[in-house]
Amino acid sequence: MNLLIKYLSLCWFRNNPTDLFPSKSFMWKAIVFYLISGIIVEGLIADPADGSLEVSLRAIMALSSIALLLLVLKKRHYFNQLFTAIFICENFIMTLAIAGEALDFVMVMNHNEYREVISISLAVLLVSWYIAIVSYIFRQLLEFKMSVSIISAFSYFILTYGIPMLFMDI
Repeated sequence: MNLLIKYLSLCWFRNNPTDLFPSKSFMWKAIVFYLISGIIVEGLIADPADGSLEVSLRAIMALSSIALLLLVLKKRHYFNQLFTAIFICENFIMTLAIAGEALDFVMVMNHNEYREVISISLAVLLVSWYIAIVSYIFRQLLEFKMSVSIISAFSYFILTYGIPMLFMDI
């Protein structure tokens, strides 16, 4: 539990992922939670079968993007720390997204006239926060400059969300 709290504090831009050493079981639990929470969110938005496939593609893209980045930078020894840090923070954001989906459902049922504005604002906030967290993790772990870490985090977001989404539209 202590390790989880340390990883979650990355979501508030505290701690350094280089100081965190996840166990194998902790890493597998992060991946399983990533898959389950992603399938829940995608299942609420679209068809559960399509959502499951998209989340699986996202996981593959995430792990391969992290591996490729670290191979290019010759820092592959950070793989476990980097993917665990990103996945734990993304799991936290996904949990908030599930709560956002529940809020959207309640607003639809209550015929709230500001439902779209609230839902879109919440989505933009969560995506922006996610990119900021990944940028922080890149900056701390890989010692990137601020601009490079933001560009890398945005690129990572496009690779892990955009490409699977495009694939699903084909």
